[in-house]
Amino acid sequence: MVDNITSITEFILLGFPLGLRIQILLFGLFSLFYACTLLGNGVILGLISLDSRLHTPMYFFLSHLAIVDIAYACNTVPQMLVNLLKPDKPISFAACLTQTFLFLTFAVTECLLLVVMSYDRYVAICHPLRYSAIMNWRICITLVLTSWTIGVLLSLIDLMLLLPLPFCRFQKINHFFCEIMAVLKLACADTHINEIVVLGGAISVLVGPFTSIVISYMCILCAILRIQSGEGQRKAFSTCSSHLCVVGLFYGTAIIMYVGPRYGNPNEQKKYLLLFHSLFNPMLNPLIYSLRNLEVKNALKRVLGIERDL
Repeated sequence: MVDNITSITEFILLGFPLGLRIQILLFGLFSLFYACTLLGNGVILGLISLDSRLHTPMYFFLSHLAIVDIAYACNTVPQMLVNLLKPDKPISFAACLTQTFLFLTFAVTECLLLVVMSYDRYVAICHPLRYSAIMNWRICITLVLTSWTIGVLLSLIDLMLLLPLPFCRFQKINHFFCEIMAVLKLACADTHINEIVVLGGAISVLVGPFTSIVISYMCILCAILRIQSGEGQRKAFSTCSSHLCVVGLFYGTAIIMYVGPRYGNPNEQKKYLLLFHSLFNPMLNPLIYSLRNLEVKNALKRVLGIERDL
């Protein structure tokens, strides 16, 4: 076994083994989606920074969600586009582990940011008179910094357990990016501890936070139903429905990937779910918030009106 162990310096990502024409078509399509992701989240960030009416805790959290979505896409999509045109182009060992670390960091951070955003909506609707006192800027900054810190620390644990592993098998990763479970399959040592840690981390940042979000929205629904004004109910539903759509997309795919039951060909299913998770989710989030949120629509109109006047 020791004689067969070689020092691997690079990997080859198999991506989507399709015909050349289909790969070129996917390259164009995914490039368009990638551009839309950057543009959509960039517009959200621009509106929040330019419009003083959006300088509130809710949009402060939304701006960090947009940053995470941009980082998500930039971490995985460019390498996937390269692989569609040059399937045999390798990725270095260091770049692969860096991609793994960043993906886990952004994934955990987004999980926690969605929890923070649900708590913000809970306080705003269930305790409106105390909202300014509870969600002050010191608390908001602390919540965001805590989300990022936990994301980095949990990812570091996985990375530190991954680094000592010897890789002596084929250098080909059956994925379009260096997803941690796909990388572990290439190790020639026992990876049970790594898999347990990854599963435990997934459960801790998916099931627990998702449960807290569900409880928060049950309380929010009860509070909305008690609102006498029809206009007040519509406004509350408008802000909450967009967040619920984002939560459903993110947690739904993530729970199926890491916690859900296995059937059929789980590796291929996980690959396509992760494609949706890392490419389509970041693109859809700004669309959901802009199409279903009246304040964002009005901010866009105000900014466009200022630009015309200039």
